[in-house]
Amino acid sequence: MDTHEYQAKEILKRYHIPIPEFGVASKNHDVDVIIKNLKLKEAVVKIQVHAGGRGKAGGVKFAKTPEDIFLVAEHLLGMKMINNQTGPQGVIAHKVIISKPVDIKKEYYLGAVIDREKAEPILIASPEGGMDIEEVAEKHPEKILKLPIELNGTVRGFHLVRLCNFMGWKGEAAKIGTQIAKGVAKAFIDTDASLLEINPLVEATDGKLWALDAKLSVDDNALFRQKEIASFYDQTQQSENEVLAKEFDLAYIALDGNIGCMVNGAGLAMSTMDIIKYNGGKPANFLDVGGGASKEKVSAGFKIILNDPKVQAILVNIFGGIMNCATLAEGIIDAMKELGIKVPLVVRMEGTNVEEGKKLLEKSKLPIIAADGMAEAAEKVCAVLKKG
Repeated sequence: MDTHEYQAKEILKRYHIPIPEFGVASKNHDVDVIIKNLKLKEAVVKIQVHAGGRGKAGGVKFAKTPEDIFLVAEHLLGMKMINNQTGPQGVIAHKVIISKPVDIKKEYYLGAVIDREKAEPILIASPEGGMDIEEVAEKHPEKILKLPIELNGTVRGFHLVRLCNFMGWKGEAAKIGTQIAKGVAKAFIDTDASLLEINPLVEATDGKLWALDAKLSVDDNALFRQKEIASFYDQTQQSENEVLAKEFDLAYIALDGNIGCMVNGAGLAMSTMDIIKYNGGKPANFLDVGGGASKEKVSAGFKIILNDPKVQAILVNIFGGIMNCATLAEGIIDAMKELGIKVPLVVRMEGTNVEEGKKLLEKSKLPIIAADGMAEAAEKVCAVLKKG
Protein backbone atom coordinates (compact mmCIF):
# COMPACT_ATOMS: atom_id res chain seq x y z
CA MET A 1 0.00 0.00 0.00
CA ASP A 2 1.27 3.45 -0.91
CA THR A 3 1.21 6.42 1.43
CA HIS A 4 1.28 10.15 0.82
CA GLU A 5 4.45 12.18 1.25
CA TYR A 6 3.20 13.92 4.39
CA GLN A 7 2.34 10.57 5.98
CA ALA A 8 5.79 9.16 5.21
CA LYS A 9 7.38 12.29 6.67
CA GLU A 10 5.38 12.01 9.89
CA ILE A 11 6.76 8.50 10.33
CA LEU A 12 10.35 9.48 9.45
CA LYS A 13 10.28 12.29 12.02
CA ARG A 14 9.91 9.64 14.72
CA TYR A 15 13.27 8.20 13.64
CA HIS A 16 15.08 11.52 14.14
CA ILE A 17 15.31 12.26 10.41
CA PRO A 18 15.50 16.06 9.87
CA ILE A 19 12.53 17.31 7.88
CA PRO A 20 11.65 20.97 7.23
CA GLU A 21 8.52 22.13 9.03
CA PHE A 22 5.36 21.57 7.04
CA GLY A 23 1.60 21.61 7.17
CA VAL A 24 -1.07 19.79 5.19
CA ALA A 25 -4.07 21.57 3.69
CA SER A 26 -7.25 20.20 2.17
CA LYS A 27 -9.11 23.53 2.01
CA ASN A 28 -8.33 27.25 1.84
CA HIS A 29 -8.82 27.79 5.57
CA ASP A 30 -6.10 25.22 6.29
CA VAL A 31 -3.66 27.22 4.15
CA ASP A 32 -4.22 30.37 6.20
CA VAL A 33 -3.66 28.46 9.44
CA ILE A 34 -0.43 26.89 8.17
CA ILE A 35 0.95 30.24 6.99
CA LYS A 36 0.28 31.75 10.42
CA ASN A 37 1.43 28.80 12.53
CA LEU A 38 4.70 28.31 10.63
CA LYS A 39 5.16 32.06 10.15
CA LEU A 40 5.82 31.51 6.47
CA LYS A 41 7.13 34.23 4.21
CA GLU A 42 7.78 31.80 1.37
CA ALA A 43 7.12 28.08 0.87
CA VAL A 44 7.21 25.05 -1.37
CA VAL A 45 3.71 23.76 -2.16
CA LYS A 46 3.28 20.18 -3.47
CA ILE A 47 0.22 18.19 -4.44
CA GLN A 48 -0.33 14.96 -2.53
CA VAL A 49 -0.97 12.09 -4.93
CA HIS A 50 0.16 8.47 -5.13
CA ALA A 51 2.40 9.02 -8.14
CA GLY A 52 5.81 10.40 -8.97
CA GLY A 53 6.69 13.07 -11.49
CA ARG A 54 4.72 15.76 -9.66
CA GLY A 55 7.22 18.49 -10.50
CA LYS A 56 7.17 17.77 -14.24
CA ALA A 57 3.36 17.71 -14.14
CA GLY A 58 3.19 21.16 -12.53
CA GLY A 59 2.27 19.87 -9.10
CA VAL A 60 5.21 21.43 -7.25
CA LYS A 61 5.40 25.23 -6.95
CA PHE A 62 7.57 27.73 -5.09
CA ALA A 63 5.69 30.63 -3.54
CA LYS A 64 7.62 33.80 -2.60
CA THR A 65 5.06 35.62 -0.41
CA PRO A 66 2.28 34.62 2.01
CA GLU A 67 -0.27 35.83 -0.54
CA ASP A 68 1.42 33.75 -3.22
CA ILE A 69 1.40 30.68 -0.95
CA PHE A 70 -2.36 30.98 -0.60
CA LEU A 71 -2.94 31.45 -4.34
CA VAL A 72 -0.65 28.57 -5.32
CA ALA A 73 -2.24 26.20 -2.79
CA GLU A 74 -5.72 27.23 -3.94
CA HIS A 75 -4.70 26.47 -7.53
CA LEU A 76 -3.16 23.08 -6.73
CA LEU A 77 -6.00 21.81 -4.54
CA GLY A 78 -8.19 19.68 -6.78
CA MET A 79 -5.59 19.46 -9.55
CA LYS A 80 -5.80 16.34 -11.71
CA MET A 81 -2.37 14.95 -12.50
CA ILE A 82 -1.95 12.77 -15.59
CA ASN A 83 1.30 11.06 -16.56
CA ASN A 84 2.62 7.61 -17.42
CA GLN A 85 2.31 6.51 -13.78
CA THR A 86 -1.31 7.56 -13.29
CA GLY A 87 -2.60 6.41 -16.66
CA PRO A 88 -4.98 8.48 -18.80
CA GLN A 89 -7.59 8.65 -16.02
CA GLY A 90 -5.16 10.59 -13.80
CA VAL A 91 -5.39 11.18 -10.05
CA ILE A 92 -6.81 14.18 -8.20
CA ALA A 93 -4.92 15.99 -5.45
CA HIS A 94 -7.27 16.52 -2.50
CA LYS A 95 -4.44 17.79 -0.28
CA VAL A 96 -1.25 19.81 -0.59
CA ILE A 97 1.80 19.89 1.64
CA ILE A 98 3.22 23.33 2.42
CA SER A 99 6.85 23.28 3.56
CA LYS A 100 9.50 25.74 4.66
CA PRO A 101 12.06 26.06 1.83
CA VAL A 102 15.71 25.04 2.11
CA ASP A 103 18.65 26.67 0.33
CA ILE A 104 20.03 23.64 -1.51
CA LYS A 105 23.73 23.12 -2.05
CA LYS A 106 23.66 19.45 -3.16
CA GLU A 107 21.09 16.69 -3.71
CA TYR A 108 21.44 13.02 -2.74
CA TYR A 109 19.34 9.86 -2.85
CA LEU A 110 18.84 7.48 0.06
CA GLY A 111 16.36 4.64 0.16
CA ALA A 112 15.65 1.10 1.27
CA VAL A 113 14.17 -1.86 -0.61
CA ILE A 114 14.20 -5.64 -0.60
CA ASP A 115 16.98 -7.13 -2.74
CA ARG A 116 15.09 -9.98 -4.42
CA GLU A 117 18.20 -11.80 -5.56
CA LYS A 118 19.82 -11.85 -2.12
CA ALA A 119 16.50 -12.00 -0.23
CA GLU A 120 17.55 -9.27 2.18
CA PRO A 121 16.71 -5.63 2.93
CA ILE A 122 19.26 -3.13 1.64
CA LEU A 123 20.05 0.56 1.71
CA ILE A 124 20.52 2.22 -1.67
CA ALA A 125 22.50 5.45 -1.78
CA SER A 126 23.64 7.80 -4.49
CA PRO A 127 25.30 11.23 -4.59
CA GLU A 128 22.98 11.94 -7.55
CA GLY A 129 19.59 12.84 -6.09
CA GLY A 130 16.55 14.58 -7.49
CA MET A 131 16.06 12.14 -10.37
CA ASP A 132 14.81 8.58 -10.81
CA ILE A 133 17.23 6.16 -9.18
CA GLU A 134 16.55 3.70 -12.03
CA GLU A 135 17.91 6.28 -14.48
CA VAL A 136 21.03 6.81 -12.36
CA ALA A 137 21.56 3.05 -12.10
CA GLU A 138 21.25 2.65 -15.86
CA LYS A 139 23.46 5.54 -16.92
CA HIS A 140 25.88 5.74 -13.97
CA PRO A 141 25.95 2.42 -12.09
CA GLU A 142 29.17 3.45 -10.39
CA LYS A 143 27.16 6.11 -8.53
CA ILE A 144 24.98 3.53 -6.76
CA LEU A 145 25.92 1.99 -3.41
CA LYS A 146 24.02 -0.94 -1.88
CA LEU A 147 24.47 -1.89 1.77
CA PRO A 148 22.76 -4.66 3.77
CA ILE A 149 20.28 -3.89 6.53
CA GLU A 150 20.22 -6.32 9.45
CA LEU A 151 16.86 -7.93 10.18
CA ASN A 152 16.58 -5.93 13.41
CA GLY A 153 16.81 -2.72 11.39
CA THR A 154 20.43 -1.81 12.14
CA VAL A 155 23.31 -1.10 9.78
CA ARG A 156 26.82 -2.19 10.70
CA GLY A 157 29.30 0.52 11.63
CA PHE A 158 31.80 -0.15 8.87
CA HIS A 159 28.96 0.01 6.32
CA LEU A 160 27.99 3.43 7.64
CA VAL A 161 31.60 4.60 7.28
CA ARG A 162 31.57 3.33 3.71
CA LEU A 163 28.31 5.19 3.09
CA CYS A 164 29.73 8.50 4.31
CA ASN A 165 32.86 8.11 2.18
CA PHE A 166 30.78 7.23 -0.88
CA MET A 167 28.46 10.21 -0.42
CA GLY A 168 31.32 12.58 0.38
CA TRP A 169 29.99 13.41 3.85
CA LYS A 170 32.47 14.75 6.38
CA GLY A 171 32.24 16.31 9.83
CA GLU A 172 28.73 17.40 10.75
CA ALA A 173 27.30 16.09 7.46
CA ALA A 174 28.73 12.63 8.20
CA LYS A 175 27.19 12.69 11.68
CA ILE A 176 23.73 13.69 10.40
CA GLY A 177 24.01 11.39 7.37
CA THR A 178 24.76 8.43 9.63
CA GLN A 179 21.76 9.32 11.80
CA ILE A 180 19.51 9.51 8.75
CA ALA A 181 20.75 6.19 7.33
CA LYS A 182 20.12 4.49 10.67
CA GLY A 183 16.64 6.00 10.80
CA VAL A 184 15.75 4.91 7.27
CA ALA A 185 16.93 1.35 7.92
CA LYS A 186 15.02 1.03 11.22
CA ALA A 187 11.86 2.63 9.82
CA PHE A 188 11.98 0.31 6.79
CA ILE A 189 11.99 -2.79 8.98
CA ASP A 190 9.57 -1.47 11.62
CA THR A 191 6.91 -0.52 9.05
CA ASP A 192 7.17 -3.73 6.97
CA ALA A 193 7.96 -1.51 4.02
CA SER A 194 8.56 -2.65 0.47
CA LEU A 195 10.01 0.76 -0.42
CA LEU A 196 11.20 3.73 1.62
CA GLU A 197 13.06 6.52 -0.08
CA ILE A 198 14.20 10.08 0.44
CA ASN A 199 14.67 11.83 -2.87
CA PRO A 200 16.05 14.34 -2.66
CA LEU A 201 18.02 14.23 0.55
CA VAL A 202 19.73 17.59 0.40
CA GLU A 203 22.67 19.39 1.90
CA ALA A 204 21.77 22.99 2.68
CA THR A 205 24.15 25.90 2.24
CA ASP A 206 24.80 25.78 6.00
CA GLY A 207 25.98 22.15 5.73
CA LYS A 208 22.91 20.53 7.33
CA LEU A 209 21.12 17.57 5.71
CA TRP A 210 17.36 17.60 5.18
CA ALA A 211 14.84 15.09 3.82
CA LEU A 212 12.85 17.19 1.34
CA ASP A 213 10.70 14.37 0.00
CA ALA A 214 9.71 10.93 1.22
CA LYS A 215 7.97 7.91 -0.24
CA LEU A 216 6.76 4.90 1.73
CA SER A 217 5.10 1.78 0.37
CA VAL A 218 4.15 -1.00 2.78
CA ASP A 219 3.64 -4.71 2.13
CA ASP A 220 -0.13 -5.28 1.94
CA ASN A 221 0.29 -8.65 3.66
CA ALA A 222 1.69 -6.90 6.75
CA LEU A 223 -1.08 -4.32 7.17
CA PHE A 224 -2.78 -6.46 9.81
CA ARG A 225 0.03 -5.48 12.18
CA GLN A 226 0.49 -1.95 10.83
CA LYS A 227 -2.84 -0.54 12.02
CA GLU A 228 -1.81 3.11 11.80
CA ILE A 229 -0.44 2.79 8.28
CA ALA A 230 -3.48 0.78 7.20
CA SER A 231 -5.59 3.77 8.29
CA PHE A 232 -3.66 5.90 5.76
CA TYR A 233 -5.43 4.13 2.89
CA ASP A 234 -6.78 6.71 0.43
CA GLN A 235 -9.28 5.28 -2.02
CA THR A 236 -9.39 8.56 -3.96
CA GLN A 237 -5.97 7.65 -5.33
CA GLN A 238 -7.18 4.39 -6.86
CA SER A 239 -9.44 3.49 -9.75
CA GLU A 240 -12.99 2.32 -9.18
CA ASN A 241 -11.91 -1.24 -9.96
CA GLU A 242 -9.04 -1.15 -7.46
CA VAL A 243 -11.35 0.15 -4.74
CA LEU A 244 -13.90 -2.61 -5.46
CA ALA A 245 -11.14 -5.23 -5.48
CA LYS A 246 -9.92 -4.08 -2.07
CA GLU A 247 -13.45 -4.17 -0.69
CA PHE A 248 -13.78 -7.85 -1.63
CA ASP A 249 -10.13 -8.71 -0.82
CA LEU A 250 -9.26 -9.47 -4.45
CA ALA A 251 -5.82 -8.99 -5.97
CA TYR A 252 -6.32 -6.89 -9.11
CA ILE A 253 -4.01 -5.10 -11.53
CA ALA A 254 -5.28 -3.52 -14.76
CA LEU A 255 -3.35 -4.24 -17.98
CA ASP A 256 -3.64 -3.08 -21.58
CA GLY A 257 -5.19 -6.14 -23.26
CA ASN A 258 -8.74 -7.18 -24.15
CA ILE A 259 -9.08 -10.62 -22.50
CA GLY A 260 -10.33 -10.43 -18.92
CA CYS A 261 -8.84 -13.06 -16.61
CA MET A 262 -10.37 -14.49 -13.43
CA VAL A 263 -8.07 -16.96 -11.71
CA ASN A 264 -7.43 -18.30 -8.22
CA GLY A 265 -3.83 -18.19 -7.10
CA ALA A 266 -1.09 -15.78 -8.16
CA GLY A 267 1.02 -18.45 -9.85
CA LEU A 268 -1.91 -19.76 -11.87
CA ALA A 269 -2.85 -16.18 -12.77
CA MET A 270 0.65 -15.48 -14.09
CA SER A 271 0.77 -18.69 -16.11
CA THR A 272 -2.73 -17.95 -17.47
CA MET A 273 -1.58 -14.58 -18.75
CA ASP A 274 1.52 -16.20 -20.25
CA ILE A 275 -0.45 -18.83 -22.15
CA ILE A 276 -2.88 -16.18 -23.46
CA LYS A 277 0.12 -14.23 -24.78
CA TYR A 278 1.55 -17.45 -26.26
CA ASN A 279 -1.65 -17.92 -28.24
CA GLY A 280 -1.55 -14.38 -29.58
CA GLY A 281 -3.92 -12.75 -27.11
CA LYS A 282 -3.48 -9.89 -24.66
CA PRO A 283 -4.64 -10.16 -21.02
CA ALA A 284 -6.63 -7.17 -19.74
CA ASN A 285 -5.90 -7.74 -16.09
CA PHE A 286 -4.41 -9.79 -13.30
CA LEU A 287 -7.28 -10.86 -11.04
CA ASP A 288 -6.74 -13.41 -8.28
CA VAL A 289 -9.98 -14.25 -6.45
CA GLY A 290 -8.13 -16.35 -3.86
CA GLY A 291 -8.28 -19.98 -2.85
CA GLY A 292 -11.60 -19.89 -1.02
CA ALA A 293 -13.58 -17.45 -3.13
CA SER A 294 -17.30 -17.17 -2.42
CA LYS A 295 -20.09 -16.55 -4.92
CA GLU A 296 -19.98 -12.89 -3.88
CA LYS A 297 -16.27 -12.65 -4.68
CA VAL A 298 -16.80 -14.28 -8.07
CA SER A 299 -19.59 -11.82 -8.86
CA ALA A 300 -17.41 -8.90 -7.76
CA GLY A 301 -14.61 -10.22 -9.96
CA PHE A 302 -16.90 -10.17 -13.00
CA LYS A 303 -18.01 -6.63 -12.19
CA ILE A 304 -14.40 -5.50 -12.03
CA ILE A 305 -13.53 -7.16 -15.33
CA LEU A 306 -16.61 -5.79 -17.11
CA ASN A 307 -15.92 -2.26 -15.82
CA ASP A 308 -12.98 -2.23 -18.23
CA PRO A 309 -14.33 -1.10 -21.63
CA LYS A 310 -11.40 -2.79 -23.40
CA VAL A 311 -12.53 -6.29 -22.37
CA GLN A 312 -13.92 -8.25 -25.33
CA ALA A 313 -13.77 -11.76 -23.86
CA ILE A 314 -13.28 -13.40 -20.45
CA LEU A 315 -11.30 -16.46 -19.42
CA VAL A 316 -12.06 -18.07 -16.06
CA ASN A 317 -9.32 -20.51 -15.05
CA ILE A 318 -9.88 -22.11 -11.65
CA PHE A 319 -8.12 -24.95 -9.85
CA GLY A 320 -10.37 -26.12 -7.05
CA GLY A 321 -8.15 -27.01 -4.15
CA ILE A 322 -9.69 -25.15 -1.24
CA MET A 323 -12.30 -23.75 -3.63
CA ASN A 324 -15.29 -25.90 -4.51
CA CYS A 325 -15.89 -25.90 -8.27
CA ALA A 326 -19.65 -26.21 -7.71
CA THR A 327 -19.56 -22.97 -5.70
CA LEU A 328 -17.60 -21.35 -8.50
CA ALA A 329 -20.14 -22.52 -11.09
CA GLU A 330 -22.99 -21.09 -9.02
CA GLY A 331 -21.14 -17.78 -8.80
CA ILE A 332 -20.59 -17.71 -12.57
CA ILE A 333 -24.25 -18.48 -13.28
CA ASP A 334 -25.51 -15.84 -10.82
CA ALA A 335 -23.12 -13.24 -12.22
CA MET A 336 -24.11 -13.93 -15.82
CA LYS A 337 -27.78 -13.55 -14.98
CA GLU A 338 -27.31 -10.46 -12.80
CA LEU A 339 -24.80 -8.63 -14.97
CA GLY A 340 -26.04 -9.73 -18.37
CA ILE A 341 -22.55 -10.68 -19.58
CA LYS A 342 -22.52 -10.28 -23.35
CA VAL A 343 -18.85 -10.92 -24.16
CA PRO A 344 -17.67 -14.49 -24.87
CA LEU A 345 -16.92 -16.42 -21.66
CA VAL A 346 -14.53 -19.38 -21.56
CA VAL A 347 -14.43 -21.46 -18.37
CA ARG A 348 -11.83 -24.02 -17.37
CA MET A 349 -12.26 -25.73 -14.01
CA GLU A 350 -10.31 -28.51 -12.37
CA GLY A 351 -10.17 -29.97 -8.88
CA THR A 352 -12.62 -30.31 -6.00
CA ASN A 353 -16.16 -31.24 -7.11
CA VAL A 354 -15.33 -30.35 -10.71
CA GLU A 355 -17.89 -32.71 -12.27
CA GLU A 356 -20.72 -31.14 -10.27
CA GLY A 357 -19.49 -27.71 -11.31
CA LYS A 358 -19.47 -28.64 -14.98
CA LYS A 359 -23.00 -30.11 -14.72
CA LEU A 360 -24.30 -26.88 -13.19
CA LEU A 361 -22.83 -24.82 -16.03
CA GLU A 362 -24.25 -27.19 -18.63
CA LYS A 363 -27.74 -27.20 -17.07
CA SER A 364 -27.80 -23.40 -16.97
CA LYS A 365 -28.04 -23.28 -20.78
CA LEU A 366 -26.02 -20.07 -20.66
CA PRO A 367 -23.60 -19.28 -23.52
CA ILE A 368 -20.48 -20.55 -21.71
CA ILE A 369 -17.59 -22.04 -23.66
CA ALA A 370 -16.18 -24.97 -21.67
CA ALA A 371 -12.53 -26.03 -21.82
CA ASP A 372 -10.80 -29.03 -20.23
CA GLY A 373 -7.27 -27.65 -19.89
CA MET A 374 -5.33 -24.38 -19.79
CA ALA A 375 -4.00 -24.72 -23.32
CA GLU A 376 -7.46 -25.43 -24.71
CA ALA A 377 -8.98 -22.54 -22.72
CA ALA A 378 -6.40 -20.06 -24.01
CA GLU A 379 -6.79 -21.31 -27.57
CA LYS A 380 -10.58 -20.97 -27.40
CA VAL A 381 -10.67 -17.47 -25.91
CA CYS A 382 -8.12 -16.22 -28.45
CA ALA A 383 -9.90 -17.97 -31.32
CA VAL A 384 -13.28 -16.46 -30.47
CA LEU A 385 -11.74 -12.98 -30.64
CA LYS A 386 -10.06 -13.69 -33.97
CA LYS A 387 -13.45 -14.72 -35.35
CA GLY A 388 -14.87 -11.39 -34.15
